[in-house]
Amino acid sequence: MLIIFSLSPQTRPSMKDSLTLLSRLSAHPDSRCWFLAWNPTGTLLASCGGDKTIRIWGKEGDTWVCKSVLGEGHQRTVRKVAWSPCGNYLASASFDATTCIWMKKNNDFECITTLEGHENEVKSVAWAPSGSLLATCSRDKSVWVWEVDEEEEYECVSVLNSHTQDVKHVVWHPNQELLASASYDDTVKLYHEEEDDWVCCATLEGHTSTVWSLAFDQSGEQLASCSDDKTMRIWRRMASGEEQGKKDPTWKCICTLSGYHTRTIYDVNWSHLTGAIATACGDDAIRIFEEDAGSDVMQPTFSLTAHMPRAHSQDVNCVAWHPKEPGLLASCSDDGEMAFWQYQRPE
Repeated sequence: MLIIFSLSPQTRPSMKDSLTLLSRLSAHPDSRCWFLAWNPTGTLLASCGGDKTIRIWGKEGDTWVCKSVLGEGHQRTVRKVAWSPCGNYLASASFDATTCIWMKKNNDFECITTLEGHENEVKSVAWAPSGSLLATCSRDKSVWVWEVDEEEEYECVSVLNSHTQDVKHVVWHPNQELLASASYDDTVKLYHEEEDDWVCCATLEGHTSTVWSLAFDQSGEQLASCSDDKTMRIWRRMASGEEQGKKDPTWKCICTLSGYHTRTIYDVNWSHLTGAIATACGDDAIRIFEEDAGSDVMQPTFSLTAHMPRAHSQDVNCVAWHPKEPGLLASCSDDGEMAFWQYQRPE
């Protein structure tokens, strides 16, 4: 296993201008801003916060303005939001133990259904690439898979109890019905459908503390995980293990990035346009990593290509690459603010 240690920013003068602040605004005044999600075309950005609201942002000229405030759906903090692949629906996960589904109607949003069943806080929600499946996870240690029919009815088709602690995050493979989850039990689990039921097909172990977030690369062959142990790991799907008598592909940690972050890494986002990986950290910083040219696919090396030490005045909770504009990054923080950045890889 390859472990890479950082160079201090002073030794990398070219990093200084690689991440430029475009604008900063108050997204959720007097509360934490927990998460950001771009719609598939990148024309809208959804934010959610401790004020129980979801805000929809759109660009007017060079500035981002709040187009809608969705304040009627939840009774407690809204922790995550996710757009459907078609962009017509927004799902929101809340500490009130529910998930709301919002339908976009012209320039407004209507809550069309509320999904119930988790025993306590819903920590994350994610749509499968087909748009016909939704996943939720909770502090109750479970991951639920929901099926969406043509009448917009949502049915829970599987409750997965593979984790032994609070489940923090769920994410789908970019083009397959393969689901990954991250937990307080320090592991990552992968699930797929098998004979009309969902099963855990892999457990990724190696982190020594809570795994907070996950991100697949564009191909779905690699998965990044970030943790309270201050490391980021890159996992690679290996060829099917049939020769070892295993039916399912195995996942192997091919790189551990250690020594860069000084506190918990709360979020990781892998750009499907440029391959750059952004992290959000409890030390108030944003960092960007890129795989070195010519590095071995089975033992890749990554370099820190941007480091913004005081990106926010408090913990950075989320980083989100724009789906259409290379290098455009949004971030949000416990300070209630949202910031937009332009990243350019240093020469």
